[in-house]
Amino acid sequence: MGSRRAAGTISSPSGDTGFRGAPARRRNLELALILFAVAICAFGDASVELALHNALPSGFATQVAGLTALALVAHLAIRQWAAYADPLILPLTVLLTGLGLTVIHRLDDSYHKGYNSPPMAPGQTMWTVIAVLVFVGLVFGIKHHRVLQRYTYLVMAVSLVALVAPAFFSGDVYGARRWIRLGPLSFQPGEFTKLAIVVFFAGYLMTNRDALALVGRKVMGISLPRGRNMGPVLVIWAVSLVVLVAEADLGTSLIFFGAFIIMLYIATERTGWLVLGCGMALAGAVAAGTLVTRVTYRVNNWLDPMATYTHLVNGQPPQGSSPQLAQSLFSLAGGGFLGTGLGKGNSYLIGFAGRSDWVLATIGEELGTAGVMAVLMMYLLLAQRGMRTAIRLSDPFGKLLASGLAATLILQVFVVSGGVIGLIPQTGKALPFLAQGGSSTVANWVMMALLVKLSDAAGRSELEPAPDPAETLTISAEEIAAVRAEAERG
Repeated sequence: MGSRRAAGTISSPSGDTGFRGAPARRRNLELALILFAVAICAFGDASVELALHNALPSGFATQVAGLTALALVAHLAIRQWAAYADPLILPLTVLLTGLGLTVIHRLDDSYHKGYNSPPMAPGQTMWTVIAVLVFVGLVFGIKHHRVLQRYTYLVMAVSLVALVAPAFFSGDVYGARRWIRLGPLSFQPGEFTKLAIVVFFAGYLMTNRDALALVGRKVMGISLPRGRNMGPVLVIWAVSLVVLVAEADLGTSLIFFGAFIIMLYIATERTGWLVLGCGMALAGAVAAGTLVTRVTYRVNNWLDPMATYTHLVNGQPPQGSSPQLAQSLFSLAGGGFLGTGLGKGNSYLIGFAGRSDWVLATIGEELGTAGVMAVLMMYLLLAQRGMRTAIRLSDPFGKLLASGLAATLILQVFVVSGGVIGLIPQTGKALPFLAQGGSSTVANWVMMALLVKLSDAAGRSELEPAPDPAETLTISAEEIAAVRAEAERG
């Protein structure tokens, strides 16, 4: 057989097609960006130490080496088992995680002095190590993302049980029921459920997108779906309302229903689903804001964040009022454009909430509006890489899964940052990678592992040369023709 090459490949004088160097270039770029991200985090931690103690601690070099080692372990896993993956996903994840550890460590010092509370940075570091190990395990264990498609309905059943379980097996924690406690340990199943549900949505919509894309009738120029196809949407809407009412978990409910509507629109390209979904979400929000006491309090605090200071009754603030949003706005205003500098702000006065979603207020005060915009741009860039992966993938399941994960990330960032700056009522969700929380840290690293495997599949299909048809034959064309001629004679 001849030595013809597949059409579309470009041969170099040495016979190399040029594809072999592409994975290595991506991984080398990823390594350089990871080292740059670690250097930024080390510089930030050094700034905190110098601002608070005027000296670097004795274990500073060990801390930097530990973060570097974790990042390199994740990088080596990608280099070995996902060589064609997007080179920006891991560096952005490392930078956000390292910045979160820096801010948590900074707040620990102030909380210990002001509230005599134990440090959270060691626990967060432990969960980060666990998250990276889980990341490595998934990069190694998931041979191809289409394996997840086999367990679509099993994943959905387990995720729905986990989603509603806190309503029955958890006590109130700051007014919400989103934790499950097993002895001294606690975790938020909603952080993992959001990923499992995206997997289910991708499999379900891939199978049923033709039926869901059919148009029923037009109302005011908008093509609405057929009534018979609205069953799944109504079920998802009902489950999100159960979560909202029974668990007072506004954030999970918004992310759950929002991700489904976005993926439904991507699958069908029907504006009617967006209109219907937004209308149902608005109706559910109005009902919850009226009927669920905890949500009502949060809406009232959003409408009048200064009520706890200006509407005192017998020297006491109104029932259900909270100063957290007002204090967050004070922190953001005090930071200005460039911030006060790491370790030099007063956002710790927000209290215990500074360890969760209000961590963005610390960034806004100490790194300024510029710092907040830089953080939001990193999230936006991560989502963009997810959407870019979805465009590059050839299979519908992978496209929907990648776009769903990107949409979930953006929705969570929106509901958290929107609550911190007063754009929407506060939801209590954790800011991905930055906020303290073991469940959130592990779940978001799992999300990144899935995006890495998806981008690897996309890059592999683009960069690997197509096989030469002549080189894949086990017998020659002449032999095939001879067999056919003999069969015709017989």
